[in-house]
Amino acid sequence: MAVAVQVAGVFFSLEGPTLEPGAAPYGNFPNYSRFHPPEGRLRLLPGGLLRQLFPSDARPLLGLDVGCNSGELSVALYRHLLGLQEGKGSPEQPADGKDLYLLCCDIDPVLIERAQQSSPFPNSISFASLDIMDSTSREPFLSSYLSRFGRSTFDISFCMSVTMWIHLNHGDRGLVEFLAFLSSQCRYLLIEPQPWKCYRAAARRLRKLGRNDFDHFRSLAINGDMAERITQILTKDCTMELVCCFGSTSWDRSLLLFKSNGSNHEGREPSEQQQ
Repeated sequence: MAVAVQVAGVFFSLEGPTLEPGAAPYGNFPNYSRFHPPEGRLRLLPGGLLRQLFPSDARPLLGLDVGCNSGELSVALYRHLLGLQEGKGSPEQPADGKDLYLLCCDIDPVLIERAQQSSPFPNSISFASLDIMDSTSREPFLSSYLSRFGRSTFDISFCMSVTMWIHLNHGDRGLVEFLAFLSSQCRYLLIEPQPWKCYRAAARRLRKLGRNDFDHFRSLAINGDMAERITQILTKDCTMELVCCFGSTSWDRSLLLFKSNGSNHEGREPSEQQQ
């Protein structure tokens, strides 16, 4: 007997996804890494990035990955940042000389179950089903995780091709609120915004399937060059500074690194220089 759960009005079978191609209203595609493989991002990130960003941190580093899907990119990021080769090394002996614990969340419980079952680093990478836009659940959940390490914020957060789905489902106000919350939770933020053409493509896919358009698509005032618009929000409204653009993927998405200028992040070093 098949068992199904419902996410944003779309049913998923626990024996396998049943949604039609393109009908993932929150970007929760069941085979996302097949058409946007992790290597497309990792090749842009320099080796030794954690050493550059956190040269004097002796304690373990904490990372938050928002919208992790089924975890392939999360695991690949973990390996890349710690200098671990496929099938070699261990989280206890990272080649990069840093310890990293990742909390990875996604709105889709079926994708999270897949990630949990296939994770090669269950002691260092935690996967959890979480609606990051639900403040009543996200704040106690994240606080509980951080308290295990005696911390109140993460060292680095990852937001890879998530902003469009937040924007389409929660509007301009939701996007700004999401970026404000995310920036308040970390010292560094690595973000990959989808360009505006992806918004049009997502809306077009829904129409072809005979579904209603995204509620906010036609009323979005934040539009155009989304990498630039998100940079403006983060730098002007969220007390962050743009550290580096690592370039663009083959699917035309910029990989941007921001640093918090706030005073509420423990462990910040005022003398750190922009990379």
